[in-house]
Amino acid sequence: VQQVFKQLFYVISAVALNNLLLRKDVCSWSTGMQLRFNISQLEEWLRGKNLQQSGAAQTLEPLIQAAQLLQLKKKTSEDAEAICSLCTSLTTQQIVKILNLYTPVNEFEERVTVAFIREIQMHLQKRNDPPQLLLDFKYMFPVLLPFNPSSITMDSIHIPASLNLEFLKKV
Repeated sequence: VQQVFKQLFYVISAVALNNLLLRKDVCSWSTGMQLRFNISQLEEWLRGKNLQQSGAAQTLEPLIQAAQLLQLKKKTSEDAEAICSLCTSLTTQQIVKILNLYTPVNEFEERVTVAFIREIQMHLQKRNDPPQLLLDFKYMFPVLLPFNPSSITMDSIHIPASLNLEFLKKV
């Protein structure tokens, strides 16, 4: 059950983040607020179902960071440092793409300046990020089956003659 929900939450996170990276109309402060609220509802549901150890919440981390990126101030070099230290689950390409797509929804907000985006790129150039922009929403986590050793010892096993396994010998 835990593995199923981890996979499900990964798909939710990947599809939502990919939509955020591809659609300019959703890259805004208000979308960041809405995303963060919805993610907190999912996290609360996991806690309520006692699934917090499943790893499902960790699969939401890139989406959480993208939502926080939309909500952070984007003006000073201190803001750039905060963004770089906060967005560890996002690649440099994803951070820059979100900043480029950021669209103010009211007159109190400003567009992200090119100089600010260049400063972010300078801070993040030390990272060894994969060159991918979008998350692979078809990625499948490996299924882990727990090993439960049998309490029956090999000495006590009787092999019926009807199986024609005479070549097996007890040692």
